Amino acid sequence: METASPQLIDFLSHAAPFENLSADALNALVSHTSIIYLSAQNVSSLIPGDSTDLYLIENGQFTVKKGQGSAQHLSDGDFFNYSAQIDDNRDPLSISVDEAGLVYIISAEGFNEARQNADVEVFFRTLESDTLQSHALQSSNSMWLYKPLHEAITQSPVTTTVDTTIHDAAQIMSGHGVSSLLIVNNNKLAGIVTDRDLRNRVVAAALDVSLPVSEVMTPAPAMIDEQQTLFDAMTLMTERNIHHLPVTRKDSREPVGIITASDVIRLQRANVLFIIGELVKASSLYELSRLAWQIPHYFASHAKRPGDFDIAGKVLSQATDIMTRKLINFYCREHGEAPINWCWLVYGSQAREDQTMGSDQDNGLLLAKTPDDAQSAWFAGMTEYVCRGLAKCGIKLCDGNIMASNPTLRLSLSQAVQEAQQWVSQPTPAAILEFNIFLDVRAVAGDRQLFEALQKARLPMFSDSIFLAALARSTADMAVPLSMFQKFVFSKKAPVDGAIDIKTGAVAIINNLARLYALAAQLSISGTASRFNALPANSYLSQRDARNLKDIWLFLGRLRWRHQLTNNATDNFVRVSQLSSIEKHQLKAAFKTISRAQQAAIMHFSGGMG
Repeated sequence: METASPQLIDFLSHAAPFENLSADALNALVSHTSIIYLSAQNVSSLIPGDSTDLYLIENGQFTVKKGQGSAQHLSDGDFFNYSAQIDDNRDPLSISVDEAGLVYIISAEGFNEARQNADVEVFFRTLESDTLQSHALQSSNSMWLYKPLHEAITQSPVTTTVDTTIHDAAQIMSGHGVSSLLIVNNNKLAGIVTDRDLRNRVVAAALDVSLPVSEVMTPAPAMIDEQQTLFDAMTLMTERNIHHLPVTRKDSREPVGIITASDVIRLQRANVLFIIGELVKASSLYELSRLAWQIPHYFASHAKRPGDFDIAGKVLSQATDIMTRKLINFYCREHGEAPINWCWLVYGSQAREDQTMGSDQDNGLLLAKTPDDAQSAWFAGMTEYVCRGLAKCGIKLCDGNIMASNPTLRLSLSQAVQEAQQWVSQPTPAAILEFNIFLDVRAVAGDRQLFEALQKARLPMFSDSIFLAALARSTADMAVPLSMFQKFVFSKKAPVDGAIDIKTGAVAIINNLARLYALAAQLSISGTASRFNALPANSYLSQRDARNLKDIWLFLGRLRWRHQLTNNATDNFVRVSQLSSIEKHQLKAAFKTISRAQQAAIMHFSGGMG
C-alpha cells in the first residue's frame, strides 16, 4: 500500500464531491487516504469483507456486492461501500476484479470528517438514496417560471354574478381593493370588469349604474388553466396585450384566481419575454424573420444561470407558436379567410415546448371536413407559405417532411381518427417509429374545438393495453449511453471525440416514458414535465419516481442547452470533457435511473416481455 502523493492530492481535488472542500479540509482528507492497485490476486487481502472504509475507483472495472444486495458493475470515478457509514450498513462486502486498476481508500474517520461539509453529505446521501443529485436545481432564480399557477395564486378571486348592478360591482371592487372583478354565471367564468372598463364604459359614457354589470363586462375573456405555468400566463398576457388574466379550473371553467400585470412585475426576475413582445408587434414576414434571427443572440446573452436553460425551450416554443400565428395572419390578409374550419397542430419538441436551437418543424393541419379542390388549393398555399416562412425565421424545414405543406398531413377530423385507429391496431416497431412523433401534439392556431374533438376520440384508443405494451417495448429498446461497468459510451456520429448523444440516449427515452404513462392515464397534456406533474397518485409510476425523472429531464436539458450555447452548436452531442466532476456523477446516476425506469415500464405494461 502506498502513502499519500501529489497524484493523490491532485486527483481528490478534482473529484466530486471533494472538489468543494477547503484547502485545510482537503489536506485532512488526504491524510486519511491511501492508494492500492487492486487485482484478482490481492483483492481478498487488501479489502476485508467487514471494511467500513470508503473506496474510490481511479481506473479498472469491478463487480461489487454488499450483503444480499444486487451486484454493481463499477469503473472509473465510482465510489463503493459508502453505505457502511451513511446507513451504518455492516453487511459483508464482496468484490470481483474484472479489470485490475487503482483504487483510493478513504478511512472511515476521514470520510466522516469530510461529511461535515454539507455538499459532501448531500452528495453521498443522494447517492445512497439512488436519486439524482438535484439540490442545485432548486437554486435558480428562474425556476419560479415553472411553478403551476395554482401555486402562485395567493388569494381567492373576487367574483360576482352577471345580474349584479354596475354600482354594486364597483362597490365590491372598492371594498376588496382590487382592480378587476370576475363575473360568473352558474359558477363558470362569463366575463371580467376592470377599473378601465368602469372609467371608459360607465363614467365616460354616463351609463346608468343600475344596469347589470354584464352590460359593461368583457364577455368570454382570455383565461388560463390553473395547471399551466407563470410563463404560460406571461406569454398569453403579452400576446393579447392584457393586464388581467383569469385563472380557471380546466374542466369546469370555475375561477380560482387572477394573474395581473402587477403580479408579473413583482415576480419577474429577468426580461425573458422581450423577444416575444417584439414578435407580436411584427407586421410583415421581413420584420418577423429579422426579429426571429435575433433569438439565438438573445439566448446567448440572457441564458446565464442554470434555471435560464430550464425555460429556454419553452421560450423558443412560444416564440415559434407566435411566428406561426403571425404567418397565418399574413397569408389570410392577402388571400382572405379560410374556406372551412381548420386547426394548426404542432408535434414533437414544439408540442412538448422543449425546442432547442437544432429543432426543426413538425406540424400538420386538421380540417373540419374533407376539402374540395378549391379548398385544397387554398390550404396548400397557406401551409406552404407558413412552412417556408418559418424556415426563413430560422425554424428549419423537416427532413422527414413532417409538415403541414405535405398533403398527407392535412387531414379531416374523421381521417385523423381513422389514422389513430390504424396506429392502435397495428403498433409494429416500424409503425411506432413513424407515428411516435404524432403522439406529442398541441393546437396553436385555428379552431381548437376540432383538436379537442380529436383528442376526445383518440385518448381512449391510446390507453389500449396492447398499444401501451408496444410503446413500452419500443422505449425499452432504446439504450442509454452507459456500459455495464458504468462507463460512458461515446457516440460514433459525434463531430468530436468523447461526446454523448444526450437527446437519443436519454432525453428521448424520458419523453417516451412520460408519454407512455400519460396515455395510460388518458391525459391530454403534451409537455414532459407537465405530464409528470399531472400523473394521478394511482398511476403505475410513483410520485417519487415521477419527480426524479422530471428532475433528470431538467438536468439533461440544462446540459444540452449549455452545450449548444457554449459551442455555438445545434446538435445534442454533449462533450464529457466539458462537464464538471459532479455533473459526470449526476449524468451516470441519471442514465442508471432511466434504464431502471425502462425496465419498470416493461414490467407494468408488457408483463416483463421485452
